[in-house]
Amino acid sequence: MESFSVILMEKNKESGLLEKEIENYTITNHGNLIERIYMMHEDEKDLVYVRITTDKDVEDWEFSAILDYYDEDILKDVALSCKEIDETYNPTWEVILAFIPTHEDMQKKLEDLLNKHKHTLDQVYDTIKDKKEEYK
Repeated sequence: MESFSVILMEKNKESGLLEKEIENYTITNHGNLIERIYMMHEDEKDLVYVRITTDKDVEDWEFSAILDYYDEDILKDVALSCKEIDETYNPTWEVILAFIPTHEDMQKKLEDLLNKHKHTLDQVYDTIKDKKEEYK
């Protein structure tokens, strides 16, 4: 598996613009599952918003089935919150993490998130593989 370089940028809450680079992480596994990532300062906290998605384009029936069977609670021990994003081509979730200023610790947190997400996706793919007729 190829390593991905992920650049965390700070997003201005008022303007919505990315203003400055915060950190650069090397993600060794499943970096392809990140659709977007940025940090925003809210309520005296630095929060990292990560949009995670599938590792392949899915058919319409798979889209619904994946959302039905994906358990967002699996991510509770690494994320502050996780919610489905509706306006995307493939199933996508926005995960909010507390920013950790130590490079290695934040990188590990991102890798833990992606490993849990990939493991959950693989379980969901296996569960739904024979459910095509139910979702057509």
